[in-house]
Amino acid sequence: MTSLSNHKNRLWKEKSPYLLQHANNPVDWYPWGEEAFEKAKQEQKPIFISIGYSTCHWCHVMEHESFESEETAKLMNDSFVNIKVDREENPGVDKFYMTYLQMTTGSGGWPMSVFLTPERYPFFGGTYFPPKDRLGKPGFQTIVSRLAQLWKSQADKIRSDSKSSLKDIKDYIETELPSSSKELDPWKIAEATYDYFEKVFDSTYGGFGEAPKFPTPVQLLFLLDYHMYTKNESSEHYRNNKAQNALEMVLKTLKNIGIGGIHDHVGGGFHRYSTDRMWHVPHFEKMLYDQAQLLSVYTKAFQITNDSIYSDIAKDIILYVSQNLLHEEGGFYSAEDADSYPKNGDSKKLEGAFCTWELDEIDGLLEPKISELFKRHFGVKEGGNVTDEQDPQKELENKNILMEQETIDQSASALSIPVESAKTLIADAKDTLRNYRLSVRPRPDKDDKILTCWNGLILSALSQAYLVFHDKSILKLATDTAYFIKKELYIEEKNILLRSYREGPSTIEGFSDDYSFFIQGLLDLYEATFDDQWLQWSYALQEKQNELFYDNEKGGYFNISEKDTSVPMRLKEDQDGSEPTANSVSLRNLIRLGTVFEIPGYFEKAKQTAESFRLILTQFPYAIPAVLSSFLLFSEGLKEIIIVGPTVGDDTPSSSSHFSSLSEKKQRFEAIIARPFIPNKFVASLTPDGILAKKNPLFEEIVTRHKNSDDVAVYVCENFTCRQPIFTEEELEKTMYI
Repeated sequence: MTSLSNHKNRLWKEKSPYLLQHANNPVDWYPWGEEAFEKAKQEQKPIFISIGYSTCHWCHVMEHESFESEETAKLMNDSFVNIKVDREENPGVDKFYMTYLQMTTGSGGWPMSVFLTPERYPFFGGTYFPPKDRLGKPGFQTIVSRLAQLWKSQADKIRSDSKSSLKDIKDYIETELPSSSKELDPWKIAEATYDYFEKVFDSTYGGFGEAPKFPTPVQLLFLLDYHMYTKNESSEHYRNNKAQNALEMVLKTLKNIGIGGIHDHVGGGFHRYSTDRMWHVPHFEKMLYDQAQLLSVYTKAFQITNDSIYSDIAKDIILYVSQNLLHEEGGFYSAEDADSYPKNGDSKKLEGAFCTWELDEIDGLLEPKISELFKRHFGVKEGGNVTDEQDPQKELENKNILMEQETIDQSASALSIPVESAKTLIADAKDTLRNYRLSVRPRPDKDDKILTCWNGLILSALSQAYLVFHDKSILKLATDTAYFIKKELYIEEKNILLRSYREGPSTIEGFSDDYSFFIQGLLDLYEATFDDQWLQWSYALQEKQNELFYDNEKGGYFNISEKDTSVPMRLKEDQDGSEPTANSVSLRNLIRLGTVFEIPGYFEKAKQTAESFRLILTQFPYAIPAVLSSFLLFSEGLKEIIIVGPTVGDDTPSSSSHFSSLSEKKQRFEAIIARPFIPNKFVASLTPDGILAKKNPLFEEIVTRHKNSDDVAVYVCENFTCRQPIFTEEELEKTMYI
C-alpha cells in the first residue's frame, strides 16, 4: 500500500467530498467529463468507472484494498481511463449504469464498478470486488488484467456486444402494456398495494420484510394517506379495518425504530438502516434525506394520534440536523459517515466507533445509581450487547448499541425510582454521554456538500413541522434554507437550479429531482408563511422543469435534460426507494399548482405522468408507493382551505385594536387548520393584491365578495367550488374533522 502523501491526482481540483477522498490514490482518476472522454477517444482506451458516495462503507473498503495499491493502480492506469463519480452529484450517470448492472447481473449497489468502451457503452460490471482471487472467484486485479487483454484482442466484438446491451436497456425502458382505453383505477391499485404491505409487515418489530431493514418513509407515508382517505364512514372509500391496520403498521414501525439502535439515543437522528430484524444493529451513516422524510412521518403521526412519543422524536430529528448538518448561512449538509477513529491517534477507522459504548465507560461517566438505571433502560451488558452474527467484521466487540430494552416506567419501578425522576436522570445521562463523546472521540467525516434535492426534502419537513409545533426557530431553519438555495444554487436570469454547493456552487446544473423536491419544499413553505414569493418561485421552477425534463411524447419526467449527452440514454426513475422518485413528487406538484393557479395543462401532464407508469402501477405498485400517493391526490382532488380577512391600510377606518383582535382570530383559525393531517389539504391566505387573487378567478371572486367584510373567514373549496364561508372557531373545528 502506498502512503497517501505520495500521490495527487486530478480529483484534487474537485469539490465533492467523495472525489476528494480519492485524490491521493495512485490511480490516475479523472472526474466525469470531457477531458476523460477525449482521452479515451484519442487513445482508444476502454474506461473504468467507479461510482459511489462519501459515506459508503464498502466504497472505503475497496479504496483501501485496491485503489491505494500501487500494483493495482499500475494495471488500471496502463490499460484504462479511470473515472470516479459521486452518485449524489451525478445521479443521471449512476441511474444509467445501475440499470445496466441490474439487467446484466440481477443486482446492484455501491461501489459500482463498470467497464465501458471509449463511447461510454458498458460491457462488464459489478459492485465491490476483493483485491485478489477468493473462493474460486476472480479478484479485482484479475478482472482488470483479463478485460485489458480482451480489449486488445476483441475490441470490435466488445463494441458490438455493448451496443446490444444498449438496445436491451432501450427495449426494457420502452416496455409497455398493450394499449388500453381503460383508465387506471387508483383505488383498485391502492387496495392491492395495501394488501401487499399487510402481507410483508413484520407484526413483531414493525417494518417490512426481513433483514436488512430500512425505515423506507415512502411506504409509511402511503399508508398514512391510505388511512386518512379510508377511515371516515362518510367516505366512499371507507375501509374500517384496513384503515386502522394501515395506521397501526406505521405506528408500530415508528415506535420500534424510535426505541431501536437505528435511532441515535445520545446524539439524535437516525442511522441509515438496521442489519437485523429488531432495528438493533445499524449501518451507522446518517443521511439528510432520511432525517427529512422521517421528520415528515413522525410529524404526521403526531397529528393523527396527538401522542408525544412522535412529537418528541420529530423534535429530536430537528435538533440533530440543526446541530450537526446545518451550514452557517442556511442549507443542510448531506451526511455523516459510519466510520470513525475510536480515539485520537488511532490509524484505523471502525464502523460505529463514535456511537457505541463499553459498560466500563458508562460506569465511569455516571453515578452508580444513574448508571444502573441507564444500563437497564438501554440494555447495556458486560462484554457488549452485539452478537457475533451481528458483527461479522469484528468491529463491535465489547460494544453496546443503545436500544430501549425496558420502558422508563419498568426501569424506574425495578430500581424504586419515581418515574418523573427517572426521566430526568435518563435525559441528564444522555447529555453527559453526548458531551463526553463530542469532547473525546474523533467525529465521523461529514459530507459537507449541500444538495438542492435533499434540501428540498428537509424544507418540506421543517415547514410541516412548524405548522404543527408552532416553534419560530423551526420556521427560521426552513426560510434560511430557501434563501440559501436562492442565493447560492439558483441562476435567476436563466431560471435554473444548480445541483450542489461546497465551498461555492458547483457547475453541474440541477436534475429533475432537484426541481421536484425543491418545488414541493417551496409549496410547503408557502403554506407555513403565506409569503407569495415562495408560491411564485415554485411556479417559475415548475415551468422550467417542464421545459427541461418532461417527456412530451409519453408523459413523465426524465432524470436528465435533453442537452446532457454524457450518458448514452435518458431514463426515468421508476421506483420509490430511500427517496421518492422525481416523478412521484412532480405529479403531486402539478396537482397543487394546477389547482391553485387553475392551469388545465398541469392536470393533463399529471394524468400523463401517472399513465406513463401504467405497467408498474398495474403489476408492481408496491415499488412506487409515492407515485400512488400522488395518484390518489389526483383522484381525490385538492381540498383548498382559504383564509381571507380585511386588509389594513392608511384609509382603513377600523381601530388598530380591532385589527389586533382579527389578527389573533386569524392565528387561531390557522392553528385549527394546521392541527389535523389531511393528505389533500392545501392552505392559502388571500389578499387583493396577492398572486392567487390575480391568477385564479375563483379566488378573485372570494376576495371581491369579502372586500367590504370586517371579519376573518375561511372558505373550503373542492372541485373548483367553495362552500359557504366559516366565521367561527366552532364551525371550523367541525369542518376540519369531518
